[in-house]
Amino acid sequence: MTRSAVALLSCLGLTAAACSQEPTPAPAPPIEAGPPAAAVGYACESGKVITATYPDTQTAQVSYDGRDYVLTSAVSASGARYVGQGLEWWTASRNGQESGTLSRLGPNDTTGGTIIERCSRPVPALAPSPEAPCNGTNLRLSVEGGDAGMGNRVTTLALQNVGMQACSLTGYPTVTLVDAGDRVLSTVKTVQEPGDYFAKGAAPSAVSLKPLAKAYFDLAWNVVPHESEGETTCPEAKTLRLTTPGDMSVVSLTLALSPCGRQIRVGPFRPVSDASAGPAPTP
Repeated sequence: MTRSAVALLSCLGLTAAACSQEPTPAPAPPIEAGPPAAAVGYACESGKVITATYPDTQTAQVSYDGRDYVLTSAVSASGARYVGQGLEWWTASRNGQESGTLSRLGPNDTTGGTIIERCSRPVPALAPSPEAPCNGTNLRLSVEGGDAGMGNRVTTLALQNVGMQACSLTGYPTVTLVDAGDRVLSTVKTVQEPGDYFAKGAAPSAVSLKPLAKAYFDLAWNVVPHESEGETTCPEAKTLRLTTPGDMSVVSLTLALSPCGRQIRVGPFRPVSDASAGPAPTP
């Protein structure tokens, strides 16, 4: 075979090898993770708070009494129902409020088991706010005024932003009463009173707080024992504790009160102070 033939065969071999090689695929672009789901706080009748996170449409991560539970979506006639780990978390929205019921599952994981907590949170149509929600570590609680009459009491309270950055508050504080022995008054439930003196029945709106600015809300209760309900004495609270929406940092204030009727009523945050602007409690 001549040198020309050998060279031609070698060239043909190299060409075939080059044609048989597939191009290397370009690496796939990295998938960017979305922002983490925001935690939602529900105020319960016992005075405790249930925090729920919904990372997707099929999952609810529920935190209660120091424990975390991962529940999955289940069939329900209305609202959203999640089950798992022997628990059921069922939420429903109506008239600007979202209720949440935590229960133990019945036999064979059926609904209708023992109710552990009944909770709720406001779902207002919020005006956009450029500031981040206020954190309890940067808030100071104080009494601004009050009113009394016909067995009813109203106290106006203020949350002052003592941080270095502006923040905002929207909705209602979660209020818990504690007695002199540092025990939570679990028999006293909190009722959220829509609107205030300035806007009766209106949905809460964002209150912007620059450093040292204050937001106000009202606490109302009755001081006459409800003897028709078997109440002869009323519980005595010595301390008020609260958390703001979406935050678990507790803000405390020494405040003596004796709420009768097993309830207190709390108004939404507002930007102005008026000692007579509180919700009037019903006997």
